[in-house]
This record gives sequence, C-alpha cells and structure tokens, in this order.
Amino acid sequence: MTTPTELTGEVVRPGHPDYDAARMGWNKLHSRHPEAIVFCDDTQDVVNAVKWAREQGIALRARSGRHNLEGWSSLDGGVVIDVSRMKSVQIDEAARTVKVGTGLTQKETVPALGNRGFVVPTGSEGAVGLGGVVLGGGFGLLTRKLGLACDNLLAAELVVADGSNSAKVIEVSEHSNADLLWACRGGGGGNFGIATSYTLKLHELPNVDFVIAHWDGHEHLPELLRIWQREAPIADNRLTSSLEADSTMIELSAVLLGGSREELDEQLRPLLAIGNPGLTYMNDPWPTIYQHVDRAPEVPFWKFYSQFVTRPYPEEAIALIVDYMANTPSPPSNFFCSSFGGAVRDAPPGGSAFPHRDALFYCEPGAAWDDPALQSQALGWASEFSRALHPFGAGAYVNVPNFPSSEWEQEYYGSNVERLRQVKRTYDPQNVFRFEQSIPVA
Repeated sequence: MTTPTELTGEVVRPGHPDYDAARMGWNKLHSRHPEAIVFCDDTQDVVNAVKWAREQGIALRARSGRHNLEGWSSLDGGVVIDVSRMKSVQIDEAARTVKVGTGLTQKETVPALGNRGFVVPTGSEGAVGLGGVVLGGGFGLLTRKLGLACDNLLAAELVVADGSNSAKVIEVSEHSNADLLWACRGGGGGNFGIATSYTLKLHELPNVDFVIAHWDGHEHLPELLRIWQREAPIADNRLTSSLEADSTMIELSAVLLGGSREELDEQLRPLLAIGNPGLTYMNDPWPTIYQHVDRAPEVPFWKFYSQFVTRPYPEEAIALIVDYMANTPSPPSNFFCSSFGGAVRDAPPGGSAFPHRDALFYCEPGAAWDDPALQSQALGWASEFSRALHPFGAGAYVNVPNFPSSEWEQEYYGSNVERLRQVKRTYDPQNVFRFEQSIPVA
C-alpha cells in the first residue's frame, strides 16, 4: 500500500492566525478561501504539494507574486502552492546566464543582477513575481533592445503531473522537452505545471539614459497619442518608451541604452516639443533607474484590460480615449501604452508561443480605486472603455487577462492555439493544472 504524501514547507490552513494574510492576493477585488496554502522552500515541497492535492482529489493553483489580476492564483477549497520563498540567484558570468528561483519579484531580480553589471528585461511593476511574468511574455523599458523576458528564457525546471496521482520534476530546454520550452515562452503561467527555476540569458548593461516628461491635464493628450504611436514603434531599437495618462496628468517615460542625453532628446524631440512638459533626466545604473520606473500606486482594487495594436489608432479611437480619460471613476484610473517593434519582432532560437510580434504597441485601459462604494462605477467604466477600444486592437496579453471574454484563446495566443493544446495534452493530459482561462486539453 502506498504511503500517503505529506505536505512539506510551511502549511497555513483556515484557523491559523496568518491565514487571511496568506490567502489574499494583491488585487483585493478577489477574496478566495483555500483549504491550504503551502509556502514551498524548495522543489521537493512543490512536488509533495502536487502529489498531495492529487491524492486528496482537490484542485490546486500555482502562486508566485500574487499579482494575478483576476485572483486565479488562489481558489476556494483547494490548495495554493506558493513558490514566493524560492529566491535563489546563481550567475554564470562565463556563460552569461543566470538560474533564478521563480519566487523572485521583478524588483528583487533587478538589483540582484544589476549589482553584478547584468540585466534581463522584465516588466516595470516591481512587486510582480518573475514566476508568472516570464511565462506570459514580460516587457518593459528595455524590451525594444533586449527582447521580451520570455525570449531570454533558455531553460526551466517544472513540476508536472505524473501518472494517475503523482508528480515529477522535469528539465525544459532546447535539448530536453523543447516543445514545452516553446510553450513556456509566452504560453502563460499555470497551464502545464509549476515552474521552480528559470535559466535566463544575461545582458551586460552600463548606465542608461532615462527621462520622464510630465504634462498637467489632458490638453495635449490627443497630439501626444497621435505622435507617440507613429514614432515610438520605429524609433532606434535602443529606445523604449511608455505613455500613460491618469485623471490629472500625462507622463512619458523613455530609456535609451548605449547613448547620451543629447541622443535621447533628439529621439524624443517631436514629443517633447508638445506643450511645456516638466522634464526629469537621469543617467544611472539600471537598478537606480528601475526604482523610478516602478511607481505603481498603492490601491487595493483593480480592473484593467489589455490590447495589442498593429495599426495606428485612427482619430475616432484617439477621441474615444480622450473622452474616457476625461470621465475616470477615480484619480488613479489610467490608460497606459508601451512601445513595441525592435527586438520584439525577432523570436528566439526555437521560437516562442508569444504571438504579438507584429504589434506597434501594447495598451491597457484600467480602473483603480480604494473606496468599495466605487466598485460598480469603476468596473463599468473599465469594461465599457475596453469594449469601445476592441475594434481597434489585435489580440490581448495573457498576463493581463480580458475576463470574461469568450474569445480569450484566440486573443492571447493567435495562431498558436492548437500547438499549445497539443503541448497541454502531452504534459498534462488529465488537466491537473487548470483555472478559469487555462489552456484546454486538445
């Protein structure tokens, strides 16, 4: 008779004094009550948790940074397998690679590598876990030069289902389970197994030039959108920029690698000539710059949507954006855009499941609020804004799920849907790793 598996690591159950803190994610809009949260210290803890869940016949979810927008990294009555304590960093300077635990957040990863003179491209919100961001894509202000985070993924360690009620560890690389490596580069987190480590390509990065331009009000929003969407995707590949408006102001953030302030000014001249923006310049190591990039407001409730844009917004869409931003439900509700082009157009050797390489830019309309009384208004505003913009886009970002869209598979994965289903059938035929928008078994 097989001995039942025991949970290892720190196990937090209902009734524990830390249960509420352990179960809640970043977005307080969602509140789930799992049977257990397992804080894993190593890969064996993850294996044991998957085995235990399968033996008990209860559902499981993987969790890293707790930033799943829809709260899908937790669930009622199941087990949450949390890898946030797995924060190892092993740099191989000769090979220009790093092996990292998937519990690292982006703001932990940046200085851990930057203090040694290296970088991997990540997103701009520091508290987001590396575990999820890499699997969905991962982009920020280094992307047009260095590619997506998932493009820099060389190998991974995953805990996957095994047999009828067990689990095992597999290595994923160009030479081993290469189809799963392809799927891990943009196929989304939690679909095939639980990643416990990544091996990523390192880039050397000296000081970078950075600017934030600030305009009060929305007077210049139409012109800024018009010019930014034309210039940003075809700029020098060393330049990546983002444009963001909230209820009271507009900000342009831009990073130039391997250049100078004069070159940065020249690249941005058409935008900086609009109105009279306040300008803040920096020339510093990337970890110092990143602290100024990572400026997400501390707000408990969030709902935003994602869109990739392959053709410039027509005047109708720009007018729509201006109108919605003039009627936000709360001060931090915003509209955010990040430039693509450059290295995004080039898939890594072996390819990737990320399908949005021809996008000019990415955008998010989003509501953020701290007063529960605003919930209905905020959710309605974000939903209507997204629906109004939908005809002008071409796809959505799996890391920022458009829920409850019925076309999510096509929006996230495009022509890669069927291949991803085949990978799912190979590695998780019993659909152990499932959630509201997980890839179905082919």
